[in-house]
Amino acid sequence: MRLSDLQNKDIVDVDDGKNIGNIIDVNIDATTGNIVSFIIEPNKNFFKFFNRTTDTEIKWHSIKKIGEDVILVKLSF
Repeated sequence: MRLSDLQNKDIVDVDDGKNIGNIIDVNIDATTGNIVSFIIEPNKNFFKFFNRTTDTEIKWHSIKKIGEDVILVKLSF
């Protein structure tokens, strides 16, 4: 799978079903080549409550499922 394939998917929080934002970058462990986290450009409506206007990081362990059209994540705030 390519980064461009991931960037086309919606990122949705499994707790409330809200669209979180879009993947703009990926952090990769240089020694293993494994994905460590996704960098997300937040959806303005989702992070408005938390007063976040900058990019945020979603750790790999928060990813629950990567489907054809969506990436399901469980966020802990």
